[in-house]
Amino acid sequence: MIFLDWILGLLGGWLALGLAGLFALRNTDFVARVLFPAGSAIGLALAAFALLALFDVPETAILAVGLPDLPFHLRLDGLSAFFLLVIGAASAGISIFAAGYFRHGEGTPPGLLCLEYHVFLASMAMVVLADDAYAFMVMWETMALSSYFLVTANHRVPAIRQAGFLYLLIAHVGAIAILLCFGVLQANTGDYTFANMRAQSLSPLWASVAFLLATVGFGAKAGIVPLHVWLPEAHPAAPSPVSALMSGVMLKTAIYGVLRVSFDLLSVQIWWWGVLLLGIGLITALFGVAFSAVQTDMKRLLAYSSIENIGLLFVGIGLGLLFKAYGMTALAALALTAALYHVISHAFFKSLLFLATGSVLHATGERSLGKLGGLIRRMPWVATLALVGVLASSGLPPFSGFVAEWLLLQSFLFTTGLPNSFLNMLIPVVAAAIALVAALAGYVMVKFYGVIFLGQPREPNLAHAHPASPLERTGLVWLGAGCVLLGVFPVQVIGAIDPVTQVLLGDGIATAVRTNGWMLLAPISVERASYSPLVFLLVVVGAVWLTATLVHRFYHGRVRRAPPWDCGFPAQTSRMQDTAEGFGQPIREIFAPVFRMRREVPSPFDAKPTYKVSIEDHFWHWLYLPLGRLTEGIARLVGRLQQGRIAIYLLYSFITLIVLLLVAKW
Repeated sequence: MIFLDWILGLLGGWLALGLAGLFALRNTDFVARVLFPAGSAIGLALAAFALLALFDVPETAILAVGLPDLPFHLRLDGLSAFFLLVIGAASAGISIFAAGYFRHGEGTPPGLLCLEYHVFLASMAMVVLADDAYAFMVMWETMALSSYFLVTANHRVPAIRQAGFLYLLIAHVGAIAILLCFGVLQANTGDYTFANMRAQSLSPLWASVAFLLATVGFGAKAGIVPLHVWLPEAHPAAPSPVSALMSGVMLKTAIYGVLRVSFDLLSVQIWWWGVLLLGIGLITALFGVAFSAVQTDMKRLLAYSSIENIGLLFVGIGLGLLFKAYGMTALAALALTAALYHVISHAFFKSLLFLATGSVLHATGERSLGKLGGLIRRMPWVATLALVGVLASSGLPPFSGFVAEWLLLQSFLFTTGLPNSFLNMLIPVVAAAIALVAALAGYVMVKFYGVIFLGQPREPNLAHAHPASPLERTGLVWLGAGCVLLGVFPVQVIGAIDPVTQVLLGDGIATAVRTNGWMLLAPISVERASYSPLVFLLVVVGAVWLTATLVHRFYHGRVRRAPPWDCGFPAQTSRMQDTAEGFGQPIREIFAPVFRMRREVPSPFDAKPTYKVSIEDHFWHWLYLPLGRLTEGIARLVGRLQQGRIAIYLLYSFITLIVLLLVAKW
C-alpha cells in the first residue's frame, strides 16, 4: 500500500482547510465548529497511516514543485513515520480543543488564524518527510514563519510582538547553522539530496563540524541552553492551543533533525559527540527545572518545564551516540528507545497541561498563580484531566512519563561496560543528576497543580469561573487517555518504536521485551529489572477501592467535619495558604547562583509595604545584551556610510572596484 500518497493527500486537506478559513475570515462559528474539527479528523487519519507505515518498507517520491531542476524529494521511513504519528496524534486533541477555545478569536481574524494554524501543521509534517536539503529548509522556514504569526496572534500587545521577534530571530540563527550543516554533508558534490549525503564518507573533522552545526541549528529550535531564551517568552505569548503545538509537537521536529543527522546522514559516530550532548542535556534539564520551580506565571512555568524535558531528550540521544560509537548497538537501542518514548509521552502530557492552562485562562482571565486557587470545585473536568498530565510529567507510575524516565535510568545502569574508565566514572554522576531533575520536576508539578486547583480561591472573581466547553473537554480527554495508555501498555509502544531504532542503529529491543509477555516490561532481562504497569495499576485501584469500602463500611457517619486548628489562629482565609513564591523559595535559596535575583525590600515606615523578588536569566546579561549592544554599535558605524550624497556613494563604488581588482591580481 502506498502510504506516502495518502499522507500527502491528508496534508493537502490541512492546507485546504486553511484556505477555506480565508473565505470565512471573521466567521468564528464556522471556523471553530467546522474547520478545526475537520483538522482534528485529519490528524487522526495521519496518525493511523503513520502507524501502519512504521511497519512497512520505506517509500520515496518526487514532487515537481519549487524551482526548476530542484524538485522536492520525499521519503517515508521508520523515523519520519514515528514523528508523523506524534504530529497527527497530538494535533488531533489540540485541534478539537481549539474548536472550543477560539470562541471569540485571539486578536487575529479567526479565518486567518485557521490558515496559519493548518499551514503550521502541514509544514511540520513536511519537515519530517523531506529527503533533500532544499525541501527541508523550505518547510523549516514555512514552519518558523507560520508559528511566528501564531505566536503574535494578539499582535496589539507590545510584549507579544517582542516575544515573536525574539523567536523569529533565534529561529533564523538556527536555520543558518542547519543550512551550513547540509553544505558540509554534501561534501562539494553539489547534490543536496539526503541519499547523496548518506553515501559520503566524511573525515572525522568534517563529520564533527557537521554534527556541531546540527547541534546548534536544531538546538536553537529545541531550546537548549543558552539558545533557550525565546521559549519562555514565545510560549506564554501564544494562544494556549498554539503553545501546546509548539511545546508538544514543534520542539520534536528539532529532535527529529538531531536524530536524522547524527544517526542517518553521518556515516560515523564519535564518542565525544555523545558526551557533548550528555553535558548539554544535563545543563539544560537542571536549568529548566530550576527556573520552572520559581515561576509565578503558569504558562512560563510550563515553558521552562519543556526546556527541562528537552534536556532529558538530549541526554538520551547523547547516551545512544556514546553506545553507538563503541559498537554497543543493543544498549544504544535501549537509550534511543527511552528518548523516543519520552518524545511521544511529552507530546501528550505537555500538550494536555498547556490546554488545561488555556481553559483556566478562559474561565478566570488570570495567568498569575498568585491569583488562582480552588478551581477543582469550579472546573472538576479540567482539574481531573490536568492531574493526569501532572502525574505523567512528574514521572509517576503507571503513567507515560514514568516509563520513559525508567528506561532512561535503565540505560545508565549499563554504562559500566564502556571501554573508557573516565566515562565509567562520569556517567553515574550524570545519572544521579537526572534523578535529581526527575525529583524536582515532581516538585514543580505539585506547585503547579496545588496552587491552581487546590485550597481556597485567592481572588473573589474565581467564584464565577465557568467549566470548560464540551469540545475543550474532548481534546483534554484524548490527551489524558494517551498519557494513561502510553503508561499502561509500554510493550506495545516499544514495538512501534522498534522500526525507528532499526533504521538508525540496525537493532532494537522489542524482540527481547516481547519474550516476557505483553504485561511485563523487562528491557534487558527479568533478573536485572522489570516493571508491570498493568499490575501496578490494578493494585493501586484495588487498594483505593478497598480503603474506600472499609472507611464507608466501618466509619461512615462517625466522622465530624470541623475547621483545622491552624495553630489557634481564627481568621482562616486564602492568605493562610502557601503561595507560588513560597513554593519556590527553597529552590531560590538552593540554586541561588543560577538566578539573577533582584529584591525590593520595603521600608519600615511604608504605609503599604510590599516585598518583591524578580528572577532574571543570567544569559540575558552575559550573552544577549552584550550582543545587542555590539549589533547596535555596528549599525551606527555602518549608518555613517549613508551620507545621502551621490558623490560619496560613487567613491565607495570606485574604492570597492579597486580593491577587488587588486585582490584578483594578487
